Amino acid sequence: MSKSQSTITELTEYCEDCGSRTPHEVSIELKTESKKRTNREFSREPYRVTECRACGQTRAQRMNDA
Repeated sequence: MSKSQSTITELTEYCEDCGSRTPHEVSIELKTESKKRTNREFSREPYRVTECRACGQTRAQRMNDA
């Protein structure tokens, strides 16, 4: 899947792995979901990606499923 990164922000959020509120790097990425070469540009979806600054755990959530 191809990705393009747009905005990065740091927020304090709850981390399931750490069990507490920690600083997280938050970004929005467009990910291509289609594996086919034809019409790939029409299958891009925005994802909210968070990375815990304490433990490094990364999570991605499709924004249309939020």
